[in-house]
Amino acid sequence: MSTNLNLESQSEQQAQPNCSVFRISPLIRITLIALYLALTIPLPFLAQASSAPVSPGLLGLGIGLGFVALYGALSERVMVDEEKIQVTYPHWVPRFFRKGWTLPWAQIKDLKLRTTGQGGLVYYFVSKSGTAYLLPMRVVGFARLVQMVEAKTGIDTKDVRPLAQPWMYLILLGLTLLLLLIDAWTIATALSQGSLAQ
Repeated sequence: MSTNLNLESQSEQQAQPNCSVFRISPLIRITLIALYLALTIPLPFLAQASSAPVSPGLLGLGIGLGFVALYGALSERVMVDEEKIQVTYPHWVPRFFRKGWTLPWAQIKDLKLRTTGQGGLVYYFVSKSGTAYLLPMRVVGFARLVQMVEAKTGIDTKDVRPLAQPWMYLILLGLTLLLLLIDAWTIATALSQGSLAQ
């Protein structure tokens, strides 16, 4: 799968030689994928050990589908060229799940600040038609992306900062690794109880 993604990205850059591609930070991707696995992997083992009404196989299938959905969402790419900025996803990600968008520089009217429910700050491009497009803020090279936005639109971006700092994800990754250790103990306990019950 990673080989296909690399081939897609190379073909995109060859088709658009002046295009810059920004991907979600590997630290963020690894942390969120590890957290997902830490929260879900023990469930089939616990279902089997406790004789839950949901079968472990069905839980495993659901976890697998959830993993594919999460991986697809984290495969977001921001592509910037002389004419436009766009958010795209690999071809294998269904459009009904993650659609993406394209916005020509000439259509950008403003960059508006909004507060999230958790107290963070996000920014939206506002087009001349009044449509809002979320500025991707978890990409590698975010400062360079913001500089390109300012150069292409003339909008002052000196106060635009990433949504979360790397140390926040490092702390979350550390806690996730601890949770994975607890998961290993939980799975070992569930397996031993299952073998004793037999």
